[in-house]
Amino acid sequence: MISRLAAAALAALCLASPGASAQTTPDVDCANAMTQMEMTFCAEQDWIAADAALNAAWAPAMARMRALDAHQPADLKGAADALRAAQRAWVSYRDLACTAEGYQMRGGSAEPMVIYGCRARLTEARTEELQALAAPM
Repeated sequence: MISRLAAAALAALCLASPGASAQTTPDVDCANAMTQMEMTFCAEQDWIAADAALNAAWAPAMARMRALDAHQPADLKGAADALRAAQRAWVSYRDLACTAEGYQMRGGSAEPMVIYGCRARLTEARTEELQALAAPM
């Protein structure tokens, strides 16, 4: 639902600007976003950037957990499996927590912006956690 709302907002923004048919994304200055559509677009871009950083932090964290497992007897292995399960649970938590936060603006044009902002904030925090897991002790 959020993606459809963002897509609709982007389409409306593109249609409103001259020469928009040639554009695939709007030309928005996120440092000076003024309209709700611009602010929502910028919040989405923040979340996309945070998600990319999270994905970059994932591989080293998983590699560290696998390395820890490699030095354990079979009955003590499980770091990589635990991290994978934790990440899956975290994604569910993030999405539900941000949906709940979005209810502050339920049905309004700012709801997607609130959700994207929440996702970016929680994703940035999770990235730091993964980076800490990847760091040697």
